[in-house]
Amino acid sequence: MSRTRDDARRVDVKLISGNNMPVRAKPSNLKLDFRSANAHHAPFRAFPAIHFNHRRGDSGVIIGDAYHTLSLFETGTFRCCVTSPPYWGLRDYGIVGQIGAEMELSLYLDNLTEIFREVRRVLRDDGTLWLNIGDSYTSGGRTWRQSDKKNPARGMDYRAPTPPGLKPKDLIGIPWKIAFALQADGWYLRSDIIWNKPNCQPESVKDRPTRAHEYVFLFSKSEHYFYQADAIKEPATSPNGNGGLRNRRSVWSVNTEAFSEAHFATFPPSLVRPAILAGTEATDFVLDPFLGSGTVGQVALEEDRRFVGIEIKPEYAELAVRRLGW
Repeated sequence: MSRTRDDARRVDVKLISGNNMPVRAKPSNLKLDFRSANAHHAPFRAFPAIHFNHRRGDSGVIIGDAYHTLSLFETGTFRCCVTSPPYWGLRDYGIVGQIGAEMELSLYLDNLTEIFREVRRVLRDDGTLWLNIGDSYTSGGRTWRQSDKKNPARGMDYRAPTPPGLKPKDLIGIPWKIAFALQADGWYLRSDIIWNKPNCQPESVKDRPTRAHEYVFLFSKSEHYFYQADAIKEPATSPNGNGGLRNRRSVWSVNTEAFSEAHFATFPPSLVRPAILAGTEATDFVLDPFLGSGTVGQVALEEDRRFVGIEIKPEYAELAVRRLGW
């Protein structure tokens, strides 16, 4: 990737107005008409006045930025949100004002806090948020990163400076910084789930262990919320091998899964499915404001749920639609 490419996307943006997004990424003519937001079953063909870029039945995909698109939905629309936002400073998606490209860590945290404040608003009172986020290291003063054939999005013509209070080579602790920011903003932080990756990518490091896990945080909108523990029980272990089932533990071993059309990290369906099964019932609405390749939509449909996916990059939205068979 060229180091001299137009660096307009380096500009740090607070998500206050819509002027920081490309016109093509802004949803238009979105007037919500959803009369039973907190009812258990939404009416058939929900959101009749919303313009979806792609739609099948009551599910659909909107091309737009998460913050401004969410602001168009009524309070209490969704039962559950399952999502994985762009990680800070790890990928360049080529979108002006993109989440994860902020030159200051504090701006990244502020932007995500504002987006998930909107997510909390559009969730039902008994709703939950399942948030996957990975960590990263300080750049050590490097200002760019070369792409590679297997992962073109890895190439970046900018690198954020080391955040105040940290040192070169520091692990930043981003997942917990986000978790505590959302907790302070009103979310109930209910669980930190370790996503153990048995087939993690190797790293050419000799002075620390290879990273083989990420976090999935479970948040709730209210103190009491919908959670189907029986739907995600796991096999219990016993000396005689006949342990039956037990409550799901907080370490989930799930292999990463490649998606042939995607040149970026994708959600494994096996990571998404327990969240949807525990957080929703049949025909409930699931939200993913960072749809990417569409895993959440795929699993939601497989489990007889309905979903709304928001994706700012048109190419990724098209990829998700092809994955869904639309």
